[in-house]
Amino acid sequence: MSMKSLPKLGSSLSAEHIAFLNTFSTSCRRSILEMTTNAASGHPGGSLSCIDYLSLLYAFIISQTGETVIVSNGHISPAVYAVLAEMGYIQKKEVVEGFRKSGMPYEGHVTRHVPGVWYGTGPLGAGVSAASGFALAEKLKDTTSSTKKGSKVFALVGDGESEEGQVYEMMHVAAKYKLENFIVFMDYNEVQLSDSLTEVMPYDPKAHFTAAGWHVIEVDGHDYTAMWKALKEAYDVKGKPVFILGKTVMGKGVDFMEKTGRAKEATWHGKAATQEQIDGVLNEQIALSEEKRSEIGDFLKKYVSWKPKKPVFSELLSATKIKTGKPRVYTAGEMTDCRSAYGNALLDLATLNKNIVALTADLAGSVKTDGVQKTFSERHIEVGVAEQQMVSMSGGMSLSGFVPFCSTFGAFMTSRAKDQARVNDINMTNVKMVATHCGLSVGEDGPTHQAIDDSGSMLGLFNTMTLEPADPNQCDRMIRFVASHYGNFYVRMGRHKVPVLTKQNGSVLFDADYEYYYGRCDVLRTGKDVTIAAMGGTVAEALAAWKVLKEKGVSAEVVIVSSIKQFDAPLFRSIKKTKKLVTVEDHNTHSGLASQLAAALQEKKIVLDACVNLGVREYQLSGTWDELYAAAGIDRGAIEISVRKMIK
Repeated sequence: MSMKSLPKLGSSLSAEHIAFLNTFSTSCRRSILEMTTNAASGHPGGSLSCIDYLSLLYAFIISQTGETVIVSNGHISPAVYAVLAEMGYIQKKEVVEGFRKSGMPYEGHVTRHVPGVWYGTGPLGAGVSAASGFALAEKLKDTTSSTKKGSKVFALVGDGESEEGQVYEMMHVAAKYKLENFIVFMDYNEVQLSDSLTEVMPYDPKAHFTAAGWHVIEVDGHDYTAMWKALKEAYDVKGKPVFILGKTVMGKGVDFMEKTGRAKEATWHGKAATQEQIDGVLNEQIALSEEKRSEIGDFLKKYVSWKPKKPVFSELLSATKIKTGKPRVYTAGEMTDCRSAYGNALLDLATLNKNIVALTADLAGSVKTDGVQKTFSERHIEVGVAEQQMVSMSGGMSLSGFVPFCSTFGAFMTSRAKDQARVNDINMTNVKMVATHCGLSVGEDGPTHQAIDDSGSMLGLFNTMTLEPADPNQCDRMIRFVASHYGNFYVRMGRHKVPVLTKQNGSVLFDADYEYYYGRCDVLRTGKDVTIAAMGGTVAEALAAWKVLKEKGVSAEVVIVSSIKQFDAPLFRSIKKTKKLVTVEDHNTHSGLASQLAAALQEKKIVLDACVNLGVREYQLSGTWDELYAAAGIDRGAIEISVRKMIK
């Protein structure tokens, strides 16, 4: 018998509602078994344990509201795809046959290529942090909108997954920002990949979330009536995020899998059953009559009012609607740091655009997001010492219409939060990672803080661009460029003050008319004997060396390089002309300018007569930036000596 109406939150589920959900989830269980067996791989156990909650959520809430659902434990993709197929959002036959198959979008972990998936996940912990970003974005939209929507964001998280430290970072940030629109369901089947939770890592999720300031609800994750009441309670909570601890059984609904799940054995966590094993289950335990199948068809026709749009991936570097404003011009003779120029440009952008937000990890004054903090406090997100949460949260916010600038020291952004940046990269988000205190420029803090491999961390990311400004004016233009062009960017800069670069006539090089484009290279001084290609803080050192060389009769050409992933025609023209090259960088040469330019020259078949690569070749100790530059051989003196030796 078909349902006469959908239930409303606050009302009880009727017998026909529960009967329908049993039919719906049974059909999903069939799909889970069929797709994992057909692929001979996948994660059926956890997919079966959470399918009752997903069925309830999608059938009675998401079908009407289209509110965001992020599945952080992305390996339960069979459950997600099964529900989406049952909802009519994707083709069931296609997903069953195409699951984990080459050329099909139904990847082993949930992916944004599938309609109805907001954020692709896999590495544990990252997804629930991204989900908190979606929730915060919705809350910010409510505060700036005349009509408050109160949209909820739902997330699923695994119990084994929640051993990840990033989940604890998320707990604290979500509680701090009182994300009452954020509902996290834990699939608490007490089994993880290799063994039971008790054997691998016992912990008390209820106590942890309670201590973090969340509203906690315990529920039987297979009891539709109890879960419906829990969702009503969650909707009514004010001032706190909600954690629903769903007590489930791995493999629920399939006898031979459920048996091991009840024994807290990990047999079916990541192992697919054989066709012989599932045939009997499909034909008996979870068989579906045509009458039952027709009930689902009637549901789709009568009650599903929301459908997901086809996934859209914006083109990298495409222009956006961000207003960049009037660039600031720092005058000739002025000494300032690029991070201050970043902070000023960011404040300008935030003033002009309500969707510009700044995030930092207890470093607002150091990374210069404090201007936004003082002026637009609601759009300055302080996550505490939680870089992983910051980067993943930024990913979620960026897919919700905001343009997040997240900032910390380079050593932490690219090492501690590398995984999170990678997941954002896969999702083709729009996050602007601006790292200060990079290279030996950080000076006295010592080698733990001297990011000399940070650019290299971003080289393998296909959808993340890398940039490094040479002075405050170029930094200003870069920040406005990355804000107004789609894609993930990593902008690195040092801590020490640098001079405003000028043309040979003394006027400002990067003046009000200068327009930056990705990978732009600029000739700072012309010459014919040798090309000095420099980046960031070493550009001023190259200019100082150029002056000394000129006095000694050596004609060097200094070219400013702004990216190690994209090089520009002026650089190649200079190298072709001089056939001698000195590269200078406040970075490890193995994964920085030297190695990347060498590959580019080889590709273009440009042959050099001589080449010297100056960079950081070993960890340095504490010292002032100029002392460390000298010790590493990347200062003006080292550049001069290298050039003179080359042209003898």
